[in-house]
Amino acid sequence: MSVTTPAPCRRRTGSALGLVAWLCGIAFFLPVAWMVLTSFHSETDAATNPPSVGAGLSLHGYREFFGGGGGVSPWPPLINSLTASVVSTLLVLVLAVPAAYALAIKPVRKWSDVLFFFLSTKMLPLVAGLLPVYLVAQNAGMLDSIWLLVLLYTSMNLPIAVWMMRSFLAEVPVEMLEAASIDGAGLTTTLTRIVAPVAMPGIAATALISFIFSWNELLFARVLTGIVAGTAPVFLTGLVTSQGLFLAKVCAAATVISLPVIVAGFAAQDKLVQGLSLGAVK
Repeated sequence: MSVTTPAPCRRRTGSALGLVAWLCGIAFFLPVAWMVLTSFHSETDAATNPPSVGAGLSLHGYREFFGGGGGVSPWPPLINSLTASVVSTLLVLVLAVPAAYALAIKPVRKWSDVLFFFLSTKMLPLVAGLLPVYLVAQNAGMLDSIWLLVLLYTSMNLPIAVWMMRSFLAEVPVEMLEAASIDGAGLTTTLTRIVAPVAMPGIAATALISFIFSWNELLFARVLTGIVAGTAPVFLTGLVTSQGLFLAKVCAAATVISLPVIVAGFAAQDKLVQGLSLGAVK
């Protein structure tokens, strides 16, 4: 005999879970809000202990970050990060969609073993592969090259992209593919005109996650780049010098460097939610 939970009890449970969700969201948001607020303070107010919440606002940190004080310009690292993230994300999509199509809609033999092989490439710690990658890049003359980062970010994000896209493409109605096949549509036409529109939320979610992972990557960019191909995270670590930690400038830099990811996530939030829901395990 099944026991039905009373409606008032369900409402109380839902309200409690909603409160917990709000508290978790606020706990994650407070450090970000504090960073943004500190970026608008002067260095003197930002360095007070305890921090001064009601201090006057100033753009001094942003002027210093953008080279107003005669420092290094942040534009080359920002452009490098944007180039590496966007190009690698596009390459990931170009490679992941056909691979996921083969594993989900036109399954190859032992497709589960193929998926496990993709996943196994993520089991090696990045630092363990740092020295071999450095030696290969050095012998190939690709150190301090933005295209080396593009190649690395593509290979690093491709396994998780294939896993995500496989779950998304598995939800594509088979009837649509059969109708396209009867009409004489080839593989390219099927992928671009049938599969891509239906799986667009999943593609957007995969692209966003790949972009975020590429934009935030620090280890390989720190070791394999120098003056020419340094990325935004590498530039941010360079603000911590022996002269001291200038909190307002560092917070301004962290805010600016975080903006592309925040804007991309906000712009694609509906597609991200739909994509993650589409690929959910039933």
